[in-house]
Amino acid sequence: MQQKITPTKSLVVYFTLAYLISWVIWLPLYGPAIGIRGLPVWPFHHGIGGLGPMIAALICTGLFEGEQGTKTIVRQMFKVRPLLYVVVALFAPFLLAVMAAALNQLLNHQPMQLSGLFVAKEFPEFNFISFLCYNLLFFGFGEEVGWRGFALPRLQARYNALWASVILTLFWALWHWPLFLYRPGFMDMGIGGTFGWLFSLLTGSILLSWLYNSSRASLLVCAIFHSTIDIAFLADFTDQNIVNYMGMLITVWGIVTILIFKPKNLSATEKITR
Repeated sequence: MQQKITPTKSLVVYFTLAYLISWVIWLPLYGPAIGIRGLPVWPFHHGIGGLGPMIAALICTGLFEGEQGTKTIVRQMFKVRPLLYVVVALFAPFLLAVMAAALNQLLNHQPMQLSGLFVAKEFPEFNFISFLCYNLLFFGFGEEVGWRGFALPRLQARYNALWASVILTLFWALWHWPLFLYRPGFMDMGIGGTFGWLFSLLTGSILLSWLYNSSRASLLVCAIFHSTIDIAFLADFTDQNIVNYMGMLITVWGIVTILIFKPKNLSATEKITR
Protein backbone atom coordinates (compact mmCIF):
# COMPACT_ATOMS: atom_id res chain seq x y z
CA MET A 1 0.00 0.00 0.00
CA GLN A 2 1.35 3.42 -0.98
CA GLN A 3 2.33 5.55 2.04
CA LYS A 4 2.02 9.34 2.23
CA ILE A 5 5.29 10.86 3.41
CA THR A 6 7.17 14.14 3.06
CA PRO A 7 10.21 14.32 0.74
CA THR A 8 12.53 14.88 3.72
CA LYS A 9 11.24 11.85 5.58
CA SER A 10 11.42 9.75 2.42
CA LEU A 11 15.11 10.66 2.09
CA VAL A 12 15.76 9.75 5.73
CA VAL A 13 14.12 6.37 5.18
CA TYR A 14 15.94 5.88 1.89
CA PHE A 15 19.47 6.68 3.13
CA THR A 16 18.97 4.60 6.28
CA LEU A 17 17.81 1.61 4.24
CA ALA A 18 20.58 2.00 1.61
CA TYR A 19 23.24 2.09 4.32
CA LEU A 20 21.71 -0.82 6.23
CA ILE A 21 21.49 -3.11 3.19
CA SER A 22 25.03 -2.45 1.96
CA TRP A 23 26.67 -2.45 5.38
CA VAL A 24 25.01 -5.73 6.39
CA ILE A 25 26.05 -7.38 3.11
CA TRP A 26 29.63 -6.10 3.53
CA LEU A 27 29.86 -7.20 7.19
CA PRO A 28 31.79 -10.44 6.47
CA LEU A 29 34.40 -8.31 4.67
CA TYR A 30 34.93 -5.58 7.28
CA GLY A 31 33.85 -7.67 10.28
CA PRO A 32 37.39 -8.83 11.18
CA ALA A 33 38.42 -5.18 11.61
CA ILE A 34 35.80 -4.79 14.36
CA GLY A 35 36.27 -8.23 15.91
CA ILE A 36 33.61 -10.18 13.98
CA ARG A 37 35.10 -13.20 12.23
CA GLY A 38 33.99 -16.37 10.54
CA LEU A 39 31.13 -14.97 8.45
CA PRO A 40 30.87 -16.49 4.96
CA VAL A 41 32.30 -14.50 2.05
CA TRP A 42 30.68 -14.98 -1.36
CA PRO A 43 32.13 -14.58 -4.85
CA PHE A 44 31.90 -10.89 -5.89
CA HIS A 45 30.86 -10.08 -2.32
CA HIS A 46 32.04 -6.48 -2.51
CA GLY A 47 30.08 -5.91 -5.71
CA ILE A 48 26.90 -7.40 -4.26
CA GLY A 49 27.03 -4.82 -1.46
CA GLY A 50 27.04 -2.13 -4.12
CA LEU A 51 23.43 -3.06 -4.94
CA GLY A 52 22.21 -1.61 -1.64
CA PRO A 53 21.30 1.89 -2.95
CA MET A 54 19.34 0.41 -5.87
CA ILE A 55 17.44 -2.08 -3.69
CA ALA A 56 16.59 0.68 -1.21
CA ALA A 57 15.43 2.96 -4.03
CA LEU A 58 13.11 0.32 -5.49
CA ILE A 59 11.66 -0.48 -2.06
CA CYS A 60 11.13 3.18 -1.15
CA THR A 61 9.71 4.08 -4.55
CA GLY A 62 7.20 1.25 -4.25
CA LEU A 63 6.23 2.31 -0.74
CA PHE A 64 5.97 6.03 -1.39
CA GLU A 65 4.95 6.26 -5.05
CA GLY A 66 3.30 2.92 -5.71
CA GLU A 67 3.33 0.90 -8.90
CA GLN A 68 3.47 3.93 -11.19
CA GLY A 69 6.57 5.28 -9.45
CA THR A 70 8.28 1.91 -9.75
CA LYS A 71 7.47 1.73 -13.46
CA THR A 72 8.91 5.21 -13.94
CA ILE A 73 12.24 4.47 -12.26
CA VAL A 74 12.58 1.16 -14.15
CA ARG A 75 11.95 2.98 -17.46
CA GLN A 76 14.65 5.49 -16.55
CA MET A 77 17.11 2.59 -16.13
CA PHE A 78 16.75 1.80 -19.85
CA LYS A 79 16.28 5.34 -21.21
CA VAL A 80 18.65 5.75 -24.17
CA ARG A 81 17.52 9.04 -25.68
CA PRO A 82 18.98 11.56 -26.11
CA LEU A 83 21.74 9.30 -27.43
CA LEU A 84 24.38 12.04 -27.15
CA TYR A 85 24.64 11.59 -23.38
CA VAL A 86 25.03 7.82 -23.69
CA VAL A 87 28.00 8.47 -25.98
CA VAL A 88 29.48 11.01 -23.56
CA ALA A 89 29.06 8.67 -20.60
CA LEU A 90 30.63 5.76 -22.45
CA PHE A 91 33.63 7.43 -24.08
CA ALA A 92 34.47 10.66 -22.19
CA PRO A 93 36.32 8.97 -19.26
CA PHE A 94 38.57 7.06 -21.67
CA LEU A 95 39.21 10.26 -23.64
CA LEU A 96 40.28 11.86 -20.33
CA ALA A 97 42.72 8.98 -19.81
CA VAL A 98 44.23 9.52 -23.26
CA MET A 99 44.51 13.26 -22.61
CA ALA A 100 46.15 12.58 -19.23
CA ALA A 101 48.69 10.23 -20.84
CA ALA A 102 49.41 12.88 -23.47
CA LEU A 103 49.96 15.49 -20.74
CA ASN A 104 52.30 13.11 -18.96
CA GLN A 105 54.26 12.66 -22.18
CA LEU A 106 54.41 16.41 -22.79
CA LEU A 107 55.27 17.53 -19.26
CA ASN A 108 57.33 14.61 -17.98
CA HIS A 109 58.72 13.25 -21.27
CA GLN A 110 57.24 9.84 -20.57
CA PRO A 111 56.01 7.57 -23.38
CA MET A 112 52.26 7.20 -23.83
CA GLN A 113 51.20 4.44 -21.45
CA LEU A 114 47.68 3.26 -22.19
CA SER A 115 48.16 -0.51 -22.19
CA GLY A 116 46.77 -0.72 -18.64
CA LEU A 117 43.60 1.23 -19.41
CA PHE A 118 41.49 -1.83 -20.12
CA VAL A 119 43.11 -4.08 -17.51
CA ALA A 120 41.17 -4.86 -14.31
CA LYS A 121 43.65 -5.06 -11.42
CA GLU A 122 41.01 -6.58 -9.14
CA PHE A 123 39.91 -9.19 -11.69
CA PRO A 124 42.84 -9.87 -14.02
CA GLU A 125 40.90 -12.79 -15.53
CA PHE A 126 38.24 -10.36 -16.84
CA ASN A 127 38.44 -8.84 -20.28
CA PHE A 128 37.27 -5.27 -20.74
CA ILE A 129 33.67 -6.18 -21.60
CA SER A 130 33.37 -8.47 -18.58
CA PHE A 131 34.75 -5.79 -16.25
CA LEU A 132 32.46 -3.16 -17.77
CA CYS A 133 29.42 -5.40 -17.23
CA TYR A 134 30.51 -6.09 -13.63
CA ASN A 135 30.87 -2.39 -12.88
CA LEU A 136 27.69 -1.47 -14.72
CA LEU A 137 25.57 -3.91 -12.72
CA PHE A 138 26.99 -3.62 -9.23
CA PHE A 139 28.17 0.01 -9.06
CA GLY A 140 26.58 1.68 -12.09
CA PHE A 141 22.97 0.63 -11.64
CA GLY A 142 23.62 -0.56 -8.08
CA GLU A 143 24.43 2.97 -6.92
CA GLU A 144 22.93 5.35 -9.47
CA VAL A 145 19.35 4.06 -9.33
CA GLY A 146 19.53 5.18 -5.72
CA TRP A 147 21.77 8.25 -5.55
CA ARG A 148 20.56 9.91 -8.74
CA GLY A 149 17.29 8.05 -9.36
CA PHE A 150 15.75 8.46 -5.90
CA ALA A 151 17.75 10.95 -3.84
CA LEU A 152 18.84 13.66 -6.32
CA PRO A 153 15.41 14.70 -7.65
CA ARG A 154 14.09 15.01 -4.10
CA LEU A 155 17.05 17.12 -3.04
CA GLN A 156 16.68 19.25 -6.17
CA ALA A 157 13.05 19.90 -5.24
CA ARG A 158 14.37 21.86 -2.26
CA TYR A 159 17.82 23.09 -3.34
CA ASN A 160 19.47 24.22 -6.54
CA ALA A 161 21.21 21.47 -8.48
CA LEU A 162 24.69 22.38 -7.24
CA TRP A 163 23.74 22.38 -3.57
CA ALA A 164 21.78 19.18 -4.07
CA SER A 165 24.95 17.63 -5.55
CA VAL A 166 27.05 18.80 -2.59
CA ILE A 167 24.58 17.43 -0.03
CA LEU A 168 24.27 14.15 -1.88
CA THR A 169 28.07 13.85 -1.93
CA LEU A 170 28.11 13.81 1.88
CA PHE A 171 25.60 10.95 2.09
CA TRP A 172 27.34 9.14 -0.78
CA ALA A 173 30.70 9.44 0.99
CA LEU A 174 29.31 8.14 4.30
CA TRP A 175 27.97 5.05 2.54
CA HIS A 176 31.59 4.09 1.72
CA TRP A 177 32.87 4.02 5.33
CA PRO A 178 33.14 0.19 5.65
CA LEU A 179 35.51 0.21 2.66
CA PHE A 180 38.09 2.01 4.81
CA LEU A 181 38.21 -1.13 6.96
CA TYR A 182 38.89 -3.73 4.28
CA ARG A 183 39.57 -2.30 0.78
CA PRO A 184 43.34 -1.78 0.26
CA GLY A 185 42.91 1.36 -1.86
CA PHE A 186 40.83 2.99 0.88
CA MET A 187 42.88 1.71 3.82
CA ASP A 188 46.05 3.19 2.34
CA MET A 189 44.65 6.65 1.57
CA GLY A 190 45.70 8.59 4.64
CA ILE A 191 44.22 11.97 5.53
CA GLY A 192 45.43 13.76 2.40
CA GLY A 193 44.26 10.96 0.15
CA THR A 194 40.86 10.91 1.85
CA PHE A 195 40.33 14.62 1.22
CA GLY A 196 41.37 14.10 -2.40
CA TRP A 197 38.89 11.23 -2.68
CA LEU A 198 36.11 13.38 -1.20
CA PHE A 199 36.85 16.13 -3.70
CA SER A 200 36.79 13.65 -6.58
CA LEU A 201 33.46 12.34 -5.29
CA LEU A 202 32.09 15.90 -5.29
CA THR A 203 33.29 16.48 -8.85
CA GLY A 204 31.72 13.20 -9.91
CA SER A 205 28.48 14.14 -8.19
CA ILE A 206 28.33 17.44 -10.09
CA LEU A 207 28.97 15.76 -13.43
CA LEU A 208 26.41 13.05 -12.69
CA SER A 209 23.83 15.71 -11.80
CA TRP A 210 24.58 17.40 -15.12
CA LEU A 211 24.15 14.12 -16.99
CA TYR A 212 20.98 13.22 -15.08
CA ASN A 213 19.31 16.59 -15.65
CA SER A 214 20.54 16.98 -19.23
CA SER A 215 19.44 13.49 -20.27
CA ARG A 216 16.01 14.08 -18.69
CA ALA A 217 16.56 11.50 -15.95
CA SER A 218 18.30 8.69 -17.83
CA LEU A 219 19.67 6.36 -15.16
CA LEU A 220 21.31 4.35 -17.92
CA VAL A 221 23.51 7.36 -18.74
CA CYS A 222 24.43 7.82 -15.06
CA ALA A 223 25.16 4.11 -14.60
CA ILE A 224 27.39 3.98 -17.69
CA PHE A 225 29.33 7.09 -16.65
CA HIS A 226 29.78 5.80 -13.09
CA SER A 227 31.13 2.53 -14.51
CA THR A 228 33.48 4.00 -17.11
CA ILE A 229 34.92 6.64 -14.79
CA ASP A 230 35.64 3.94 -12.20
CA ILE A 231 37.33 1.77 -14.83
CA ALA A 232 39.45 4.69 -16.04
CA PHE A 233 40.61 5.67 -12.54
CA LEU A 234 41.23 2.07 -11.45
CA ALA A 235 43.19 1.19 -14.60
CA ASP A 236 46.51 -0.57 -14.21
CA PHE A 237 48.71 2.41 -15.13
CA THR A 238 52.37 2.06 -14.22
CA ASP A 239 52.72 5.83 -13.93
CA GLN A 240 50.67 7.45 -11.15
CA ASN A 241 51.03 10.82 -12.87
CA ILE A 242 48.45 9.72 -15.44
CA VAL A 243 45.87 9.23 -12.68
CA ASN A 244 46.79 12.60 -11.16
CA TYR A 245 46.35 14.35 -14.50
CA MET A 246 43.02 12.60 -14.97
CA GLY A 247 41.92 13.99 -11.61
CA MET A 248 42.97 17.47 -12.70
CA LEU A 249 41.14 17.20 -16.02
CA ILE A 250 37.90 15.94 -14.49
CA THR A 251 38.05 18.76 -11.93
CA VAL A 252 38.36 21.28 -14.75
CA TRP A 253 35.41 19.58 -16.46
CA GLY A 254 33.33 19.94 -13.31
CA ILE A 255 34.18 23.64 -12.92
CA VAL A 256 33.42 24.36 -16.57
CA THR A 257 30.09 22.55 -16.19
CA ILE A 258 29.12 24.83 -13.29
CA LEU A 259 30.20 27.96 -15.19
CA ILE A 260 28.34 27.05 -18.38
CA PHE A 261 25.16 25.51 -17.02
CA LYS A 262 24.90 27.48 -13.74
CA PRO A 263 24.23 26.15 -10.25
CA LYS A 264 20.43 26.32 -10.44
CA ASN A 265 19.94 23.47 -12.92
CA LEU A 266 23.41 22.19 -13.95
CA SER A 267 21.71 21.71 -17.29
CA ALA A 268 20.46 23.66 -20.28
CA THR A 269 16.96 22.54 -19.25
CA GLU A 270 15.12 22.59 -15.94
CA LYS A 271 16.48 20.31 -13.22
CA ILE A 272 14.53 17.11 -12.51
CA THR A 273 12.54 17.18 -9.26
CA ARG A 274 10.18 14.87 -7.49
